[in-house]
Amino acid sequence: MKSSELRQSFLSYFESKQHQVVESSSLIPGNDPTLLFTNAGMVQFKDVFLGTDKRNYTRATTSQRCVRAGGKHNDLENVGYTARHHTFFEMLGNFSFGDYFKQDAIGYAWEFLTKVAKLPQEKLLVTVYAEDDEAFDIWHKEIGLPKEKIIRIGDNKGARYASDNFWQMGDTGPCGPCTEVFYDHGEHIWGGPPGSPEEDGDRFIEIWNVVFMQFNRSANGDMAPLPKPSVDTGMGLERIAAILQGVHSNYEIDLFQNLIKASANAVGTNDLESQSLRVIADHIRSCSFMIVDGVVPSNEGRGYVLRRIIRRAIRHGNKLGQKGVFFHTLVEALDSEMGEAYPELRKLKERVASILLKEEEQFAKTLDQGMRILEEAISELGDSKVIPGETVFKLYDTYGFPADLTNDVARENELEIDEAGFEAAMEEQRARARSASNFSMDMSGDVSIDSETEFTGYTELEGDCVVEALIVDGSNVDEIQAGQDAVVLLKSTPFYGESGGQAGDQGWLRGPGAFKVSNTAKQGKAHLHQGVLKEGAIKVGDTVAAQVDRSMRNATALNHSATHLVHEALRRIVGDHVNQKGSLVNAERLRFDFSHFEGLTNAEIEQVEDMVNEQIRLNHEVITEIMDVDSAKEKGAMALFGEKYDSEVRVLTMGADYSIELCGGTHVKRTGDIGLFKIVTEGGIAAGVRRIEAVTGKAAIDAVRQTENALNGVAAVVKGNKENALEKVSALNDQARALQKEIDALKSKLAAAAGSDLAGQAIDIEGGKLLVAQVESDPKALRDLLDQLKSKLESAVILLAAVNDGKVSLIAGVTKELTKKVKAGDLIKMVAPLVDGKGGGRPDMAQAGGNNPAALPDALEQVPAWVKERI
Repeated sequence: MKSSELRQSFLSYFESKQHQVVESSSLIPGNDPTLLFTNAGMVQFKDVFLGTDKRNYTRATTSQRCVRAGGKHNDLENVGYTARHHTFFEMLGNFSFGDYFKQDAIGYAWEFLTKVAKLPQEKLLVTVYAEDDEAFDIWHKEIGLPKEKIIRIGDNKGARYASDNFWQMGDTGPCGPCTEVFYDHGEHIWGGPPGSPEEDGDRFIEIWNVVFMQFNRSANGDMAPLPKPSVDTGMGLERIAAILQGVHSNYEIDLFQNLIKASANAVGTNDLESQSLRVIADHIRSCSFMIVDGVVPSNEGRGYVLRRIIRRAIRHGNKLGQKGVFFHTLVEALDSEMGEAYPELRKLKERVASILLKEEEQFAKTLDQGMRILEEAISELGDSKVIPGETVFKLYDTYGFPADLTNDVARENELEIDEAGFEAAMEEQRARARSASNFSMDMSGDVSIDSETEFTGYTELEGDCVVEALIVDGSNVDEIQAGQDAVVLLKSTPFYGESGGQAGDQGWLRGPGAFKVSNTAKQGKAHLHQGVLKEGAIKVGDTVAAQVDRSMRNATALNHSATHLVHEALRRIVGDHVNQKGSLVNAERLRFDFSHFEGLTNAEIEQVEDMVNEQIRLNHEVITEIMDVDSAKEKGAMALFGEKYDSEVRVLTMGADYSIELCGGTHVKRTGDIGLFKIVTEGGIAAGVRRIEAVTGKAAIDAVRQTENALNGVAAVVKGNKENALEKVSALNDQARALQKEIDALKSKLAAAAGSDLAGQAIDIEGGKLLVAQVESDPKALRDLLDQLKSKLESAVILLAAVNDGKVSLIAGVTKELTKKVKAGDLIKMVAPLVDGKGGGRPDMAQAGGNNPAALPDALEQVPAWVKERI
């Protein structure tokens, strides 16, 4: 049975058992910030199991794409060296949300394996949790398995319920026993059954895990029965395919064999048994699907994991002799294997290939040089078996070699890397990378906020509100006095709390005292009004008149609504791979970060502006609807990965077929209210992430006027007008270029004349001449002067220095025959620190700068002795 047939067979079987076939969710978990990637089929249903999400079905089945290549679940280093480790795999699963339980779950598993997949019953054995007599009896009495084929696995990790056959979602929450199905590959393969000393062998392979969620573990360890026990199962598609296709290794199944052959063609090898081909075939799957789900190569988070995997694949291709780009070409082969099952891959395959090609080209520039340095470091180890952490860090920092890639090479040479040393070298960089949120309120102390503020600000900007709590310096107080900084909590408020990228409202709370609100934040569902009491006093229980700064709120609404129009414009003009990566909207401007792998062209920027302004002129009504999440998705509303949505959400629509998004922010009534939209800047902020900053309304008019004033100013300087300013500036630029050429020619003549004079100042040394001189020259002309002197002196060591604008410029040159004794780079490294500078270069030429011209004469005096010591 082919892998594609097996996938469909599994889904069809459970569909016949009244299970809803649910599409694979993204590799980026939408409901679990603790996970780097989706690593199991149950991830998209986590909230359903926890009871915080309701679906219109109680049974589901999926073929979930999964990645285990970063964070706690990381199989990267084992890929290519074992028969069953992958960075990417497909998890077949069936789920019951309070519907059927152990009897049906076990029955379905057995029926599929023995009747549909037609596995020999004698080849199967199972494990159950030692205390789970119910599951044991179902397997023995109802399924008919002999007792010796049912292995009880007890608590073997030092605590109650700490068993391989007891599953838990976390330290607290849903948990329960599980039963696992194993396949016996036969006596000719080493290994023992689960629970035996030889269980790590390859004879008995787990193929299916069926989890019975029947308890809720509390913080004190108590196990309370769940009112609606549930089922979560998972079976690796690749593992079961290997068994059904009569092979031992996952890499021998049809899907991988085709990818391995494509990889062999791409790198130019006939050795189809190469471990490197396995690595490449595995990695094209994980890399392609990560990109499909919006991940792009970068130096942090998911993007860094993607970059590591890409570079590992490239390195293995390089190891097989492929020095050019190749990895991106495999996307087509992957599409042939998996595009039908995952149409999103087929739709975006050109973009995937483009991103992989760009990353290949970038890494190819440094791969050879990095490998040479690593091989040289290995050759110098002597009896040591550990590559120093400094070397590992240098390869990472200078050549983009992730530590695990260096470790990969080390393992091939039966070596290890100094991980502690590498981590120490990385710590300073990590510290710089840590950053806090732009908007934060210090709520440290003994304060505990669990209240829920009623937000009335969608329809009104002022109203009477009751003070529920007052917080000063992180602690609750009963009263605040004039001059005190504080946080005020109200039972209801028209003030929008900063969230979803929208800045918090400002304004006043007036009652017994006058409190100026400088920012409004959110903690949970509580709105925190931060500011200072200007006069009077305010107590808990007082009623205050809340007044939002109307002009700031309205200006913020213009910018927020414009971000929705921008988002859709980018998707239509640049591509539907564009996803929001962050935003900030306030009264001054909007900032919109989005996923894209290259800068926008001027034409694309103009197209985005034109499309947004067209939507503004159409003056669409901005419609807000409250509905459940599933209805919102059916309507076509875009949601953001990683955002947590309530069971009911606000759906914002602008134009019947233009923009539909989930959003809790405040907006204009009609798109025409925005007035005008103008992009101010566009640029990259991280690998694969771009940022647009723009203005709307009066701020946009001011920006246009400022540009017009600047153009008028330029026109006046060049004695023209707005219509011919560009022509006149171009003419002046051409004239400046011509004059610069004349100046450069004159400088060359002067340098030649100076070179003749300087050559006569050289002194004799063994094997040639030594010339050390301070000259009148700009830094750019020093190089030409050095070349002329080397030509005139034929065999020489030369050091030239010049001072310009309080800075020292140094350049050293050594003719070829003398570089064995004196290296220009070493000479510069000696002199530069003497003038508070640093630099380096090749043996024949090196340069440096310095900040202490006063020290230059003494520094030059030391050169002759230093050179003569080495000649």
